[in-house]
Amino acid sequence: MSSLRGLLADTRPLREPNFRRLFIASAVSVLGAQLTVVAVPAQIYGMTGSSAYVGLTGIFGLVPLLVFGLWGGSLADHMDRRRLLAITTWGLILASGALWVQALLGNTNVWLLLGIYAFQQACFAVNHPARGAIIPQLVSPGLLPAANALNTTVFMAGAIAGPLIGGALIPVIGYSWLYLADTLTFFVTLWAVVSLPAMPVDRDPDAPPSTPGLRSVWDGLVYLRGHPVLLMSFVLDLVAMVFGMPRALVPEMAHVDFGGPQEGGLAFAILFAAMPVGAFLGGLFSGWVSRVHRHGLAVAIAIGCWGLAMVGMGLAVTAADGALSWLLWLAALFFVLGGVADVISASFRTAMMQTAATDAMRGRIQGVFLVVVAGGPRVADVLHGLVSPVLGAGPTTALGGLLVVVLTALLARPSTPFVRYRPPVIA
Repeated sequence: MSSLRGLLADTRPLREPNFRRLFIASAVSVLGAQLTVVAVPAQIYGMTGSSAYVGLTGIFGLVPLLVFGLWGGSLADHMDRRRLLAITTWGLILASGALWVQALLGNTNVWLLLGIYAFQQACFAVNHPARGAIIPQLVSPGLLPAANALNTTVFMAGAIAGPLIGGALIPVIGYSWLYLADTLTFFVTLWAVVSLPAMPVDRDPDAPPSTPGLRSVWDGLVYLRGHPVLLMSFVLDLVAMVFGMPRALVPEMAHVDFGGPQEGGLAFAILFAAMPVGAFLGGLFSGWVSRVHRHGLAVAIAIGCWGLAMVGMGLAVTAADGALSWLLWLAALFFVLGGVADVISASFRTAMMQTAATDAMRGRIQGVFLVVVAGGPRVADVLHGLVSPVLGAGPTTALGGLLVVVLTALLARPSTPFVRYRPPVIA
């Protein structure tokens, strides 16, 4: 029994009241947010009957994340982070409330809906760096991997449950009630934020004063270039996502390789859900992460395992003969294993950012992290989409996974500062 407890998620960060309140708020609000993730494209398709318009949600979501993610990181390093979180949480409440009102009034203007959605993503982009930057102020350094694993686990649980609940409820209660549920959940987040103590930035007294803006963002990028451990964490994440993320190929795999209908079906649902399920399980059984001191090595191993899982998935898909078979479950299993590796990598990479960066730079580094996390998979969508018509979905996935393994081995050699990195508290 004690060995099982050692495997389950380390819940010691929840003993800290402020972190516990934020965690509870995240568990509630992430479910509401996922309802909106389902409702927006569904409403757009219902308005227009066009997948091209639905595809615009990618642009209207990505551009605010890229622009305001960097600016939000700059703001998080120049003002009280609790205040910034409170302001942006109110922004998220207003955005979700606007989505509710437009649906309630029967809006048929797709550009209005996309504009509100873009505003919501901008508020999230400013909120995210501050939220990540305060975690080291809420829990001890040795518990950062466990805290990040808990946060990722609850996010993945929402990513699994939200679409299932939202997809089932849209035909029954309509879009407006889903948006209203999302709006109400953000008040739980607001409660958690206003309960925090003041969170001023711990500035270097010898550093010249600066103001948020382009110069501040540039200073953060220059800082990143001078810190190889942080820089390599972003490079390896881009390698894993750009070459190894086959999500754009899932519809083709389900239809062409496993004989499912073009519009979705069982094979599509299984493959689409596999990675979030793996990430949730990886977080659920992450109790060991607090006992790992070689964070850089752990990231390198996890990303290597991610690449190997994608090789296995690609080979399983390649071996399929265009009909539903046991190979579907094998491909899904490898995607599940990839999800496990991804959540472990994310937990340690986030902890490294929170310990290797100074508090005065932590917000900007979190902003860059948001840009990398948002941009990498979308670059992968384009790259995999270009290669798959030539090689096929299975070989493209396997080749991408192999590139991840090879590039990780080359970049994360045992002698590099990244692989040798240990958090200062246990160095």
